[in-house]
Amino acid sequence: MYQHILVALDGSNFSKRALKEAVDLAALTKGVVYPVYVVDKTPLFSYAGYYDPITLIDAMRKDGHSVLEEAEQVCVDAEVPCRAEMIESESLSDDVASAVLRHAEQVHADLLVLGTHGRRGVQRLVIGSVAERVLRFSRCPVLLLRDQQAEEA
Repeated sequence: MYQHILVALDGSNFSKRALKEAVDLAALTKGVVYPVYVVDKTPLFSYAGYYDPITLIDAMRKDGHSVLEEAEQVCVDAEVPCRAEMIESESLSDDVASAVLRHAEQVHADLLVLGTHGRRGVQRLVIGSVAERVLRFSRCPVLLLRDQQAEEA
């Protein structure tokens, strides 16, 4: 079944639910969870504003380390093998979805697990959807999960 389960994390409740599902599946299949956090540097390639880009990237990396440490602890608590990694976008044309898909290929993922906001209509068109792009271009199955609290509201 699913031996290599990649879960994309961003620190949101949506991604925490995705992590829980990935860990539960890995426990059942005796698989490995690959938590991944993407540092999206694409806005820095095209924006020359009033902030220090190095400070911004450092803040994103710090957030990523925190999210991945939390994911590793969830895996340890569930006694599930974990190989967490932070990756970064590489160019102006690179985006979070592309980085996730590239990493999935590198680790030979059998399943991708992502949280999604579940936006619809104009909101989805304007904002775009990482989950939708991953789903559209993935070469392996994708499990999309919404935050339970958002569903209850």
